[in-house]
Amino acid sequence: MQLQRPVFVQEQRLKMNAQLLQSLKLMELPVMELREKVEEEVERNPALELLADRSQISLDAVTRSRKEEYEYFEVTSDSGFVSKGGDAAAEERRQFIEGALSRPETLQEHLLWQLRLEPIDEETRRLAELLIQNLDDDGFHKEPVALLLKNENAAHIEKAMKVVQALDPAGTCTADYKESLRVQIGLLPDAPHGMLEALDCLELLERDKITLVAKKLDCSEEDALEIFEMIKELAPFPGRSFASDEVRFVVPDIQVVKQEEELSIILNDVEIPVLGINPFFMKMTSKKEKKPVRDFARENVREARWFMDAINQRNHTLLRVCRAILVFQRSFFTNGPKHLAPLTLKDIAGELGVHETTVSRTANGKYIQTEWGIFELRHFFTNSISGTGSGGSVHSKGGVKEIIRELITTEDRNFTDHEIAEFLAKKGINLARRTVAKYRNELDLGSSYQR
Repeated sequence: MQLQRPVFVQEQRLKMNAQLLQSLKLMELPVMELREKVEEEVERNPALELLADRSQISLDAVTRSRKEEYEYFEVTSDSGFVSKGGDAAAEERRQFIEGALSRPETLQEHLLWQLRLEPIDEETRRLAELLIQNLDDDGFHKEPVALLLKNENAAHIEKAMKVVQALDPAGTCTADYKESLRVQIGLLPDAPHGMLEALDCLELLERDKITLVAKKLDCSEEDALEIFEMIKELAPFPGRSFASDEVRFVVPDIQVVKQEEELSIILNDVEIPVLGINPFFMKMTSKKEKKPVRDFARENVREARWFMDAINQRNHTLLRVCRAILVFQRSFFTNGPKHLAPLTLKDIAGELGVHETTVSRTANGKYIQTEWGIFELRHFFTNSISGTGSGGSVHSKGGVKEIIRELITTEDRNFTDHEIAEFLAKKGINLARRTVAKYRNELDLGSSYQR
């Protein structure tokens, strides 16, 4: 019979307290998100005080900027407009309306405007509106139609889809680019014979298999090329013509400056407000105050100090990681992107004596400004590519991709993937053709035929 006896077991466990969790979260934040977090913490904790904010402009500058805007609107306004009774408020409102920036029309708004002009029944119009609202930026279904309208009549859904697909731009309300092209071809009044069948041969044409394509389409090579030229005039992603071109600004956390053959690292702390402890709360922590007041003040002061220490630790770790990257990738910073060396998180972690996850959190979402442009810190972590010769592997995946990018963007003619592989082999970089095609697709560069 087995007996249960109490046994003492000694073991080590890492328990994550609130301070450690806060430190890890701050470690992951880029500079602009860190700024937002600081502002939230200042509002939440009364013991935390904002001493200085170097990113803010003065009130005089704001007033001067607004005055210039109003003067611009006055210059560009229609001088023939006269407000009733010379009302200053009405004149100011007119200037605001005329000077307001217009918002570009979205794909959904463009389709809904056309739908309102279509002579269709209300049921079809209702389903068509639901289908339009379900479109992504490419003009394709976000959710499957069968799931979105599972309780609707299939015939009515089909009718509504055909109405939307025929609107401008043609080919929206489809599942993918091939279905969109099929719809657009079906709407062409003079589509040549074999154009629909040619959609199944796009991959063959990319590999310059013109003879095989002509055989499959039962036509001459000249007719096959003419068909594909017509297909190239269609829009495989019709919704992208209405996609927003909003610029996404990136604020680098680190800047590397080259000064007389030396590289310097500068932390972007301008965007991070300078914090301190509120003196009033410091006085409240004295024994003269009542215990509830004293405890409240001490708790908030303690949290404020933890928060400031976590920010300092975040900045210190970020600088250490960037210094280590600078040592390993010195050739990149001095000679350019093609000289990116193989580097892993384990290499940096071993150099700094920290865990790989710490390096990963520090590099995540952070950007560094260099002489060659702004790069994400993760850009410098890249696998190695097997090379020939006694030197072994000296090429990184990122460096090889930059070589491919430069070769394609500066080419005198359209190099095929096989020719690019041969060019790399002469440099001692052995890559298969399919690997070259994979890297080319990752760079968002088309095939030789598409170029």
